[in-house]
Amino acid sequence: MAESSPGPLTGLKVVDLTHHLAGPTCGLMLADLGADVIKIERVPGGDDSRRSAPPKIGGESAAFMMMNRNKRGIAVDLKTEGGKRILRRLAMDADILIENFRPGTLDRLGVGYETLKEDNPGLVYGVISGFGATGPYRNRGGFDLVAQGMSGLMSITGDASGATPTKVGAPITDITAGLLLTMGVLAALHERRRTGEGQVVDTSLFEAGITHTFWQSAIAFATGVAPRAMGTRHPLNAPYQAFRTADSWMCVGAASQRNWGRLMALLDEPDIADDPRFADNAARMANTDALDEKLGAVFRAATTDEWLARFEKAGIPAGPINTVTDMHADPQTAARGMTPEVAHPTAGAVKTLGPPVKFSRTPASVRSPAPLYGQHTREVLGEHGFSDAGIDAFLDEGAAVAMNGVEGGGDSG
Repeated sequence: MAESSPGPLTGLKVVDLTHHLAGPTCGLMLADLGADVIKIERVPGGDDSRRSAPPKIGGESAAFMMMNRNKRGIAVDLKTEGGKRILRRLAMDADILIENFRPGTLDRLGVGYETLKEDNPGLVYGVISGFGATGPYRNRGGFDLVAQGMSGLMSITGDASGATPTKVGAPITDITAGLLLTMGVLAALHERRRTGEGQVVDTSLFEAGITHTFWQSAIAFATGVAPRAMGTRHPLNAPYQAFRTADSWMCVGAASQRNWGRLMALLDEPDIADDPRFADNAARMANTDALDEKLGAVFRAATTDEWLARFEKAGIPAGPINTVTDMHADPQTAARGMTPEVAHPTAGAVKTLGPPVKFSRTPASVRSPAPLYGQHTREVLGEHGFSDAGIDAFLDEGAAVAMNGVEGGGDSG
């Protein structure tokens, strides 16, 4: 059932002009936390992620449904005068507006921040782009792959041979940029309580990638040498990596001296425990190849499940290497409510990912499915003071698209 308690952002109004992944991540987080997020899709075609298929469920893009649950959806053509009028009216009542068009796009259409703040000085205007609003690359388009490469992430990802540049499997700069923008707009809202004024909050995929290089940048600043890919090894601590077992692989985090001592007590291997090459972390980092060889031979003598049972008893951090479907089936995933089900009007019961932050009094929740194209156009425009005749005029002009026959949404299961 849907959570009955309001989320911590209940009462906030958000206009979401974003598309694909980075911006919608921000809208998703705000919506999960209780904000009323109105997603404005382009005319024609809607969000690009509607075409990120296969797979589809009941004719709907699985990718779109993942990123846009808990939002209401309208379809508006911002190139028309009617579409611009709609956006200005919605922005007038909004706390937050988020967009991820190329820099300057909405300014050229006459609905950028400087225009919108005339009617709503308290508007917090969040922007995600490839490289940010300033600097020599500000006008470049950006994609996760490009940002991973330029931020240094691909140079530190993959096996230690470095033979082939490797991207992180998840679109990590897209998702991180969305999370950073969520943090930024909420910080700006907090500041607005003091001043009454909104502002522009600007982040980028490039900076999102850079943010993930804290350890490697610290090393580079200190040594002047660019760190390289190390496989699953850690750049500062050992052993902290994946090891092959008798039947699969597992991750072991025994790098602190306390956990190293626990590991040595568990293994009862004096030739490792008494070896000066492994006496402390600095020594282990200087001799990682030898350490891998010694520990690898020991770990291959038992199965992953056998080792994990022993590690848990000894208090040593460790875990299996799951597939995504393994993770979905993990009892801890279920216990944390991370795979809820939501009822979609055409796709039926659809699994999604749950909110990753828990609150003791005002829980985040999955309350409704991703909207159909133009599903809430009439509903939202009516709430913002447009008459039925006025809405019909927008539809006739092509300034907006409304879906007939389906309004509202389902509850999460």
